[in-house]
Amino acid sequence: MQVSVESVGNLERRMTLSLPADQLESAVDARLREIARSAKLKGFRPGKVPTKVIEQRYGQQVRSEILDQMLGDSFRNAVRENALQLAGSPRIEPAQGDDGQLAFVADFEVVPDFGDIDVAKLKVVRHTAEVTDADIDTMLENLRMQRRTWQTVERSAMTGDLVEFETWSMADGKRVPAEGVEHGADVIGSGMMFEAIEQQLTGTKAGESRQFDVEFPADWRVPEFAGKTVQVNITVNRVAEAVMPEVDAEFIRSFGVKSGDAEQFRAEIRANLERELKGALMARLRREVGEQLIAAYEHVELPPRLVENEVRAMAAQALENARRQGHEGDLPPDALEQLRDPARKRVLVGLLVGELARRNELRLDPRRVNETMRLIASTYEEPQQVIELYRQDANLMQGLQNRVMEEQVIDWIAERAEHTEQPLSFAEAIRQ
Repeated sequence: MQVSVESVGNLERRMTLSLPADQLESAVDARLREIARSAKLKGFRPGKVPTKVIEQRYGQQVRSEILDQMLGDSFRNAVRENALQLAGSPRIEPAQGDDGQLAFVADFEVVPDFGDIDVAKLKVVRHTAEVTDADIDTMLENLRMQRRTWQTVERSAMTGDLVEFETWSMADGKRVPAEGVEHGADVIGSGMMFEAIEQQLTGTKAGESRQFDVEFPADWRVPEFAGKTVQVNITVNRVAEAVMPEVDAEFIRSFGVKSGDAEQFRAEIRANLERELKGALMARLRREVGEQLIAAYEHVELPPRLVENEVRAMAAQALENARRQGHEGDLPPDALEQLRDPARKRVLVGLLVGELARRNELRLDPRRVNETMRLIASTYEEPQQVIELYRQDANLMQGLQNRVMEEQVIDWIAERAEHTEQPLSFAEAIRQ
């Protein structure tokens, strides 16, 4: 196969690949003959299927597979021979070739020249934290809150009480809703509702009605109320106080600890918190190192297509997150432009991490991959099934390996950078 490479921009390259058509056909014929020796098709004895039938059944698929393999091998060899460092995946398309030749053009981008990457000059704050008994107590209290029940009371509503109500409002002389009422509920002090409304609910009793004005901010989520003074009418239907469950064997077993043993329950809570803490500390370290790398190399020109792809990937993720929260529709017109700077920073850090791994011959640690996979799986009810899923799904495993490799490089950078340690409490460490 003949290969030529040319520059079509500072970081853009174009590779032309051509191979004799008869070379491809020879490889295809050889593969089809191999298939014919063992093919089992209805109406034919094994190994006796006519060549024409084999060609009709398997020809297109075999030709595509062999061509992809030949192109891939030639492209990788050319990349290696020309000492190119690719940034992202190539775009390979057919081109016009000479007689008897198959031609293809591959457009791709290369990693910019970062020069000397001296991580010793970086100044990194490395946060530390540990899980304490008090943190376990706090989590136990949170779990009790999740399983609380509500008991109706006759007294006035106070902080921590559940208030169920019906409401309607007047905004600019227009009734909302136009007919009837809307039903709602709020735990006072939880911040579930707009503060001015929650204040009015405090001190109310079942059967009591109140009418009051509320000034809503301009960015309020209900368009009819945004930036307006609204007359709100509320009638309380029920006031209830929380009844907290005891941490007994039945309560413990409801969280999957079959023994119902309190110490085992605390041990499992500690393990879960330590796993969460480990992830939070790594996220903080990744952010610290990333900010330092960005500050040192933000002047470097980046592959434009790679940045554009990252912008669109971030936009797609934002739409997916909105959809999961029940919000449908498109992003604002300027959303892509707003994402361009964070996308550029993400690409910059990713390229630097990859370049440091290459230059320093850092290799993926299989033990760390297995450890991370087990940690992920431990958050599910059937950990072994999750592990098997990762092992059988190449895309999942590739994503996991990329994550682990990035963490290895981040640790490597932090160890060699000028760093200081800053202790945090568990609650501070996991706060984003």
